[in-house]
Amino acid sequence: MLITLHGVRGSIPVPGPQTIRYGGNTTCISITTDEGDQIIIDGGTGIREYGMKQMTALPLTAHLFLTHTHWDHIQGLPFYTPLFVPGNTIHFYGSFDPVYRKNLQTILAQQMEYCYFPVRESELKASIHYHRIQEGAPITIGSAVVTPILLNHPVLNHGYRVTSHGKSFFFTGDYEPTQNIYTPEDEEFESFQNLIREQNQSLVDFIRGVDVAVLDSQYTHEEYQSRIGWGHGTFHSSFELAKAAEIKHAYFTHHDPMRTDDQLDAIYARLCETFKLPSGLNVTMAREALNIQL
Repeated sequence: MLITLHGVRGSIPVPGPQTIRYGGNTTCISITTDEGDQIIIDGGTGIREYGMKQMTALPLTAHLFLTHTHWDHIQGLPFYTPLFVPGNTIHFYGSFDPVYRKNLQTILAQQMEYCYFPVRESELKASIHYHRIQEGAPITIGSAVVTPILLNHPVLNHGYRVTSHGKSFFFTGDYEPTQNIYTPEDEEFESFQNLIREQNQSLVDFIRGVDVAVLDSQYTHEEYQSRIGWGHGTFHSSFELAKAAEIKHAYFTHHDPMRTDDQLDAIYARLCETFKLPSGLNVTMAREALNIQL
């Protein structure tokens, strides 16, 4: 399968000369199987250009999985051209919001109400289908199997493992490793710490040995100390996850919108000096338009 990163920026798109090498678009990843099945994870601004490329072979069927519905992961959808074309079929996969009691269709349709956008969801011409996912329940798309796992973020967020013909890929979405809300002096500290260990081990087991993983790594370790609870990981936490799960190649993504290309280069150089990579593990900064063939 071919994996392409169409957007690797977090929070808000930041086009300009200082982000041209790694890219300024927000999250979007496409996966094309050997049989031509088209899977997309997230609809950030990176999906706009990808949708234009898909227009060369119509009609198309695409399966679009959303990790969660924060704006930077859905704000490209109103500009996803295949949605406007009769004969196309688009399947959306996501979860029900248990806090606001809204299903995926309602959430996406609200983004396209007239007060936000001139074309309503009901006016789109493609055949659109919505599917509610469940953690751990695999979904078969042609030769591929997509399996969601619930991960920590300030809204319901799913990571996805995609397998096809013995090859495997994983994307965290937005993910912050769970922190203990108690201090060591609290009697609840140890029991909560055990719960965290169980959650971490479940994730490691879920992704163990994948060929490629794209991991939320928005912050440095130093920055994270003032951003605990914001819902994002660090370069170090992603490295430790990749090492524990024996991942073959890990890509750091969700680059902070304040981060320039030169700053990302400098961080990567420091990481290469700091990390002691075990045999078989490679780590790379994710960049827009990167193609990964498995």
